[in-house]
Amino acid sequence: MPSPVFFQSHGEPHATVLGWLFGYAAATPGLKLADNTSLRLDFDNEVQPDAMLFRMENTGGQCRIAGDDFLEGPPELTVEVAASSASYDMHSKRRVYRRNGVQEYLVLLTLEEEVVWFFLEDGEYNRFVPDDQGILRSRVFPGLWLHLEHFWNGNLPGLMDTLQQGLASQEHVDFANMLAQQVP
Repeated sequence: MPSPVFFQSHGEPHATVLGWLFGYAAATPGLKLADNTSLRLDFDNEVQPDAMLFRMENTGGQCRIAGDDFLEGPPELTVEVAASSASYDMHSKRRVYRRNGVQEYLVLLTLEEEVVWFFLEDGEYNRFVPDDQGILRSRVFPGLWLHLEHFWNGNLPGLMDTLQQGLASQEHVDFANMLAQQVP
Protein backbone atom coordinates (compact mmCIF):
# COMPACT_ATOMS: atom_id res chain seq x y z
CA MET A 1 0.00 0.00 0.00
CA PRO A 2 1.55 3.33 -0.99
CA SER A 3 1.85 6.24 1.43
CA PRO A 4 -1.31 8.34 1.62
CA VAL A 5 -1.47 11.47 -0.52
CA PHE A 6 -3.89 14.04 0.82
CA PHE A 7 -6.05 16.25 -1.38
CA GLN A 8 -5.57 19.80 -0.06
CA SER A 9 -1.97 19.41 1.07
CA HIS A 10 -0.75 17.65 -2.08
CA GLY A 11 -3.18 16.37 -4.73
CA GLU A 12 -4.91 19.62 -5.61
CA PRO A 13 -1.84 21.94 -5.62
CA HIS A 14 0.09 19.27 -7.55
CA ALA A 15 -2.61 19.10 -10.23
CA THR A 16 -2.85 22.89 -10.37
CA VAL A 17 0.88 23.40 -10.83
CA LEU A 18 0.95 20.71 -13.53
CA GLY A 19 -1.90 22.42 -15.38
CA TRP A 20 -0.09 25.74 -15.16
CA LEU A 21 3.15 24.20 -16.44
CA PHE A 22 1.28 22.30 -19.17
CA GLY A 23 -0.23 25.58 -20.38
CA TYR A 24 3.25 27.07 -20.65
CA ALA A 25 4.80 24.02 -22.32
CA ALA A 26 1.96 23.82 -24.86
CA ALA A 27 2.70 27.39 -25.96
CA THR A 28 6.50 27.02 -25.99
CA PRO A 29 8.25 24.75 -28.52
CA GLY A 30 11.08 22.45 -27.53
CA LEU A 31 10.14 21.99 -23.87
CA LYS A 32 9.42 18.82 -21.94
CA LEU A 33 7.21 18.52 -18.87
CA ALA A 34 7.52 15.63 -16.42
CA ASP A 35 5.43 14.50 -13.48
CA ASN A 36 6.96 12.36 -10.69
CA THR A 37 9.81 11.14 -12.89
CA SER A 38 13.08 9.77 -11.55
CA LEU A 39 16.02 12.07 -12.18
CA ARG A 40 19.69 11.17 -11.84
CA LEU A 41 21.65 14.27 -10.95
CA ASP A 42 24.98 12.67 -10.02
CA PHE A 43 26.39 9.37 -8.76
CA ASP A 44 24.87 9.87 -5.29
CA ASN A 45 21.59 11.64 -5.98
CA GLU A 46 18.52 10.26 -7.70
CA VAL A 47 15.41 12.28 -6.91
CA GLN A 48 11.80 12.27 -8.02
CA PRO A 49 10.49 15.83 -8.16
CA ASP A 50 6.75 16.41 -8.30
CA ALA A 51 7.22 18.25 -11.61
CA MET A 52 9.99 19.32 -13.96
CA LEU A 53 10.05 21.65 -16.94
CA PHE A 54 13.13 21.54 -19.11
CA ARG A 55 14.70 22.16 -22.48
CA MET A 56 16.09 19.18 -24.34
CA GLU A 57 19.80 19.13 -25.17
CA ASN A 58 19.13 20.07 -28.81
CA THR A 59 17.56 23.35 -27.63
CA GLY A 60 20.27 24.28 -25.13
CA GLY A 61 19.17 22.24 -22.11
CA GLN A 62 21.29 19.96 -19.94
CA CYS A 63 18.63 17.36 -19.13
CA ARG A 64 18.49 14.24 -21.29
CA ILE A 65 16.56 11.00 -21.53
CA ALA A 66 18.94 8.12 -20.78
CA GLY A 67 18.84 4.78 -22.58
CA ASP A 68 16.96 3.25 -19.64
CA ASP A 69 14.27 6.01 -19.83
CA PHE A 70 15.47 7.83 -16.69
CA LEU A 71 16.17 11.53 -16.88
CA GLU A 72 19.75 12.63 -16.31
CA GLY A 73 21.25 16.05 -15.77
CA PRO A 74 19.74 19.19 -14.33
CA PRO A 75 16.37 20.37 -15.64
CA GLU A 76 15.86 24.11 -15.79
CA LEU A 77 12.96 24.00 -13.30
CA THR A 78 12.03 21.50 -10.59
CA VAL A 79 8.88 21.77 -8.49
CA GLU A 80 8.10 20.18 -5.14
CA VAL A 81 4.72 20.19 -3.39
CA ALA A 82 5.70 20.10 0.26
CA ALA A 83 3.60 19.46 3.34
CA SER A 84 5.16 16.79 5.52
CA SER A 85 8.33 16.86 3.37
CA ALA A 86 8.88 20.62 3.71
CA SER A 87 12.05 20.40 5.79
CA TYR A 88 13.64 17.88 3.40
CA ASP A 89 12.56 19.86 0.31
CA MET A 90 13.74 23.19 1.70
CA HIS A 91 17.12 21.97 2.93
CA SER A 92 18.61 18.66 1.71
CA LYS A 93 16.91 18.58 -1.68
CA ARG A 94 17.56 22.28 -2.25
CA ARG A 95 21.30 21.72 -1.69
CA VAL A 96 21.33 18.80 -4.13
CA TYR A 97 19.51 20.85 -6.80
CA ARG A 98 21.79 23.85 -6.27
CA ARG A 99 24.96 21.78 -6.35
CA ASN A 100 23.88 20.10 -9.59
CA GLY A 101 22.94 23.32 -11.39
CA VAL A 102 19.13 23.24 -11.39
CA GLN A 103 18.48 26.82 -12.47
CA GLU A 104 15.11 27.32 -10.74
CA TYR A 105 13.53 25.46 -7.85
CA LEU A 106 9.91 26.10 -6.89
CA VAL A 107 8.58 24.79 -3.57
CA LEU A 108 4.87 24.95 -2.77
CA LEU A 109 4.63 24.94 1.03
CA THR A 110 1.02 23.85 1.25
CA LEU A 111 0.49 24.01 5.02
CA GLU A 112 1.74 27.62 5.06
CA GLU A 113 0.19 28.47 1.66
CA GLU A 114 3.52 29.90 0.63
CA VAL A 115 5.47 29.69 -2.62
CA VAL A 116 9.25 29.77 -2.42
CA TRP A 117 10.84 30.07 -5.86
CA PHE A 118 14.63 30.06 -6.05
CA PHE A 119 16.88 31.01 -8.94
CA LEU A 120 20.51 30.03 -9.29
CA GLU A 121 22.96 32.91 -9.47
CA ASP A 122 26.72 32.61 -9.00
CA GLY A 123 26.29 29.09 -7.59
CA GLU A 124 23.80 30.14 -4.90
CA TYR A 125 20.01 30.11 -4.70
CA ASN A 126 18.23 33.43 -4.28
CA ARG A 127 14.49 33.87 -3.80
CA PHE A 128 12.24 35.50 -6.33
CA VAL A 129 10.19 38.36 -4.92
CA PRO A 130 6.66 38.86 -6.24
CA ASP A 131 5.90 42.11 -8.06
CA ASP A 132 3.29 44.63 -6.86
CA GLN A 133 0.51 42.45 -8.32
CA GLY A 134 1.66 39.32 -6.44
CA ILE A 135 3.17 37.69 -9.51
CA LEU A 136 6.39 35.67 -9.61
CA ARG A 137 8.15 35.59 -13.00
CA SER A 138 10.62 32.96 -14.13
CA ARG A 139 14.02 34.09 -15.39
CA VAL A 140 14.73 30.87 -17.25
CA PHE A 141 11.31 30.54 -18.92
CA PRO A 142 10.24 34.00 -20.08
CA GLY A 143 6.48 34.46 -19.71
CA LEU A 144 6.07 31.78 -17.03
CA TRP A 145 4.17 33.92 -14.55
CA LEU A 146 2.60 32.65 -11.32
CA HIS A 147 -0.04 34.72 -9.55
CA LEU A 148 0.25 33.71 -5.90
CA GLU A 149 -3.21 34.70 -4.68
CA HIS A 150 -4.94 33.00 -7.61
CA PHE A 151 -2.91 29.85 -6.99
CA TRP A 152 -3.73 29.56 -3.29
CA ASN A 153 -7.37 30.61 -3.69
CA GLY A 154 -7.96 28.00 -6.38
CA ASN A 155 -8.84 30.70 -8.91
CA LEU A 156 -7.89 28.66 -11.97
CA PRO A 157 -9.27 31.14 -14.53
CA GLY A 158 -7.26 33.94 -12.86
CA LEU A 159 -4.15 31.76 -12.68
CA MET A 160 -4.39 30.88 -16.36
CA ASP A 161 -5.23 34.46 -17.33
CA THR A 162 -1.98 35.59 -15.67
CA LEU A 163 -0.11 32.87 -17.55
CA GLN A 164 -1.72 34.00 -20.82
CA GLN A 165 -0.50 37.54 -20.13
CA GLY A 166 3.00 36.13 -19.69
CA LEU A 167 2.70 34.11 -22.89
CA ALA A 168 1.64 37.26 -24.75
CA SER A 169 4.66 39.21 -23.47
CA GLN A 170 7.37 40.12 -25.95
CA GLU A 171 9.95 38.22 -23.90
CA HIS A 172 7.99 34.98 -24.34
CA VAL A 173 7.34 35.61 -28.03
CA ASP A 174 11.09 36.10 -28.58
CA PHE A 175 11.94 33.01 -26.50
CA ALA A 176 9.40 30.81 -28.32
CA ASN A 177 10.66 32.04 -31.72
CA MET A 178 14.26 31.27 -30.74
CA LEU A 179 13.31 27.77 -29.58
CA ALA A 180 11.22 27.12 -32.71
CA GLN A 181 14.33 27.66 -34.82
CA GLN A 182 16.22 25.01 -32.79
CA VAL A 183 13.54 22.31 -32.72
CA PRO A 184 14.09 19.69 -35.45
